[in-house]
Amino acid sequence: MVVLAASIVSKSGKVLVSRQFVDMSRIRIEGLLAAFPKLVGMGKQHTYVETENVRYVYQPIEALYLLLVTNKQSNILEDLETLRLLSKLVPEYSLSLDEDGIGKTAFELIFAFDEVISLGHKENVTVAQVKQYCEMESHEEKLHKLVRQSKINETKDVMKRKASEIDKSKIEKSRGDKGGFKGLQGMGSGRLESSFSEMSISSSGSGFGSGSGFGPSTDIDSFSTKPKGRPPSSANAPPKGLGMQLGKTQRANQFLESLKAEGEVILEDVQPKAAASKLAAAPLTDPITLTVEEKINVTLKRDGGMSNFDVQGTLSLQILDQEDGLIQVQIVTGGNPAILFKTHPNINKELFNSESILSLKDPNRPFPTGQAGDAAGVGLLKWRMQSTDESMVPLSINCWPSVSGNETYVSIEYEASSMFDLRNVVISVPLPALREAPNVRQIDGEWRYDSRNSILEWSIVLIDNSNRSGSMEFVVPPADSSVFFPISVQFSATSTFSDLKVVNILPLRGGSPPKFSQRTHLITENYQVI
Repeated sequence: MVVLAASIVSKSGKVLVSRQFVDMSRIRIEGLLAAFPKLVGMGKQHTYVETENVRYVYQPIEALYLLLVTNKQSNILEDLETLRLLSKLVPEYSLSLDEDGIGKTAFELIFAFDEVISLGHKENVTVAQVKQYCEMESHEEKLHKLVRQSKINETKDVMKRKASEIDKSKIEKSRGDKGGFKGLQGMGSGRLESSFSEMSISSSGSGFGSGSGFGPSTDIDSFSTKPKGRPPSSANAPPKGLGMQLGKTQRANQFLESLKAEGEVILEDVQPKAAASKLAAAPLTDPITLTVEEKINVTLKRDGGMSNFDVQGTLSLQILDQEDGLIQVQIVTGGNPAILFKTHPNINKELFNSESILSLKDPNRPFPTGQAGDAAGVGLLKWRMQSTDESMVPLSINCWPSVSGNETYVSIEYEASSMFDLRNVVISVPLPALREAPNVRQIDGEWRYDSRNSILEWSIVLIDNSNRSGSMEFVVPPADSSVFFPISVQFSATSTFSDLKVVNILPLRGGSPPKFSQRTHLITENYQVI
């Protein structure tokens, strides 16, 4: 099979788009395409016509013809399959199937044809794959545009500040005969101090300082449910008479002060509390503690579908006293056939497969003990689950950006599965570079704008049967829809996919079973919508 050219022509014979896949002169391809309408006009009811040298395989598309020019040795069945794929691609790129619509999207159609046919032979691709290949985005280009826009905004701020300084100097010169130099100096410092006292900036310079970003903390106090506006005056004014101090905080405060004097709204970047102390495991109090942990990795597509779903789980054992090390652990699972379990090499695999009991191969050897602060424990069991079933996804996210005039309206909705009650849910949406926080018009939960990373964080403390679905709507300046992806999601849950439970601790030396506790949690490791 050799496709010489793929073309779109009008029924009058006008060539709109033509892509050649073998070396041929312009005169030859124009002659072949000019002869096609005359051959079709003979009244034959076929989807192909042949001449002495070539074969035309065609399909009408409204007032146009989608045409493949092949040699006569080509497999006509494969040619028809190629033609059918191209006929699905043309409406994807051209909204109107007329001469004007094809002309406006000529290059996009040529690029799509190149993805389907290579050197005259059909590639094994689908419509979705062709669209993905043609819409490949450049992270470097986005970064370059963000940096360039940041420089432009910074230059505008400098221009405003210089213009304001010139106006102030003119006013001071016009009043020089009244108050003198000292009076002018006092007036300037008074305005400076007043500007400092009005701004709500902490002494550590968190607004433009080196504050940490928002992490998966359970403390939701750092979120703001208030609309954008002037923050309250909570910071103390700097001490008077200290003069200029060199340092990052002083320079940042001067920059914020000038913006404040020009009437700009300064939003305080709230410093979240340390997440490490929140996430640290509670101290062990029981002699034996077993921890069931599952980490979920999900990649959802923005247009629907799922490209990755992977759950990895571990069962770890923590023993405080060495005397309690000679034990066996009996478990039960939910019986999910998609989950593959794998025991530690030192665990008796036959006993686990037959009776679901985790025991060392050497019964006289105790389990290792750990300190109370050792949160890792000893790994006993691992498992993994992969699936292509979208119903297994705990939380689905839909994002709908739409441009209207000089604004972009973004509607985001979530839908949670009834399998889990999700806690501390944080949905992070990337935004274009903004000078102020987005206008959040409606939200189920709380929100926070991270100006340093240009991310809008949507927080829901708990998702249960009372709020399995929710939405948020906000408005930003005009932006491309791809700016709002990838969306990152973080959450935790107290139940797992494996539904693994420890039912009993069996002492090998007899006696009463020791007291034990079980901790179970599901957390996200990489959960995105791309």
